[in-house]
Amino acid sequence: MERLASFSSDPFDKPPCRGCSSYLTEPYVKCAECGPPPFLLCLQCFTRGFEYKKHQSDHTYEIMTSDFPVLDPNWTAQEEMSLLEAVMDCGFGNWQDVANQMCTKSKEECEKHYMKHFINNPLFASTLLKLRQAEEAQHHETAIPFHSADDPPRPTFDSLLSRDMAGYMPARADFVEEFDNYAEWDLRDIDFVEDDSDILHALKIAVVDIYHSRLKERQRRKKIIRDHGLINLRKFQILERRYPKEVQELYETMRRFARILGPLEHDKFIESHALEFELRREIKRLQEYRAAGITNFCSARTYEHLKKSRDEERLKRTMLSEVLQYIQDSSACQQWLSRQADIDSGLTPTVPVPSTTGRRSAPPLNLTGLPGTEKLNEKEKELCQMVRLVPGAYLEYKAALVNECNKQGGLRLAQARALIKIDVNKTRKIYDFLIREGYITKA
Repeated sequence: MERLASFSSDPFDKPPCRGCSSYLTEPYVKCAECGPPPFLLCLQCFTRGFEYKKHQSDHTYEIMTSDFPVLDPNWTAQEEMSLLEAVMDCGFGNWQDVANQMCTKSKEECEKHYMKHFINNPLFASTLLKLRQAEEAQHHETAIPFHSADDPPRPTFDSLLSRDMAGYMPARADFVEEFDNYAEWDLRDIDFVEDDSDILHALKIAVVDIYHSRLKERQRRKKIIRDHGLINLRKFQILERRYPKEVQELYETMRRFARILGPLEHDKFIESHALEFELRREIKRLQEYRAAGITNFCSARTYEHLKKSRDEERLKRTMLSEVLQYIQDSSACQQWLSRQADIDSGLTPTVPVPSTTGRRSAPPLNLTGLPGTEKLNEKEKELCQMVRLVPGAYLEYKAALVNECNKQGGLRLAQARALIKIDVNKTRKIYDFLIREGYITKA
């Protein structure tokens, strides 16, 4: 079939003869030493010994023809191609139209040959089965596993996790505050009495019907939350973080469609977009290789290694040029050297970078005589000096973060910022310091 796939019944699909520029008809000659593109000649030009640029008449050649059997001794490769094209044009089952388009075989011959070699052929059947099994295995491995929220976490009341779960109470399978929480207020003063007129009675019935519709909407929202596992927010966020940043933004945007699709359908929908993003990124990478003249993956690995080395060298040159701006300031130079040491050792730089706007940074805080200084170790003192934070406030923030981390089993930066109502940059430095020193762990 690989040999058959290289031929086409349409002469316009092949390049013209390089000698006389006429459309090629089989058989014709292909030069084995010239190309790409393939150097093709008709038999007349070949017999004359046509030569052009690098092509010489003594080059090795191949006779290109489709007049040979492939699947059946009575069917040539050209007829096989004509049959497939006729079935594609006329549709499966329209054998009379297929035979009319082919002109060389009868209706019965077309049907019998197609059913035998293309439908009931065990080779094709096993190949299709393997492809189907591979596709199912791929979806099974890449689809997001779904677990219903039958056993959600049970946080203490009014904790940070309890607020993240919108006040859900697992023991009652209910919320502290329901959706449309005051829907019952419209019924509190309604009383059906015998003296009501027909209009008043109908109005009261209408109010009850409205209340029932609001209850249905409340139950519908609860069902969506339970079916999609939104109650266990931490597990849901862990699944979301495994995607690239661009796909995470899409995940957040497409979350509103979860009320339309089921949980598995929604996960497959997101997974398909994630696969599309990966394919686009891979295509962009291959295009970059092609633009750089790379034709094999061995050269691509060398290219990536050299590119990474160039980026690292460029970063070092940029840092050196920035340090030269502060060569007169010994404190700024010391900060840059500390930052470079952290980068070389694989750590996140903790020393603040001097501003490039011409404005000098504030001097470190003097901790002499401040209460609580004696409770700090040397690293904590250095942190308080750099972020200009008094020891008492630091100890209070540290205790709050450690306690919340012990409750939740981990702490995120967003949670730390919700607990500490100070400058977000200072919060991040405190959070990174406590993570690095082992006082808390990341969620």
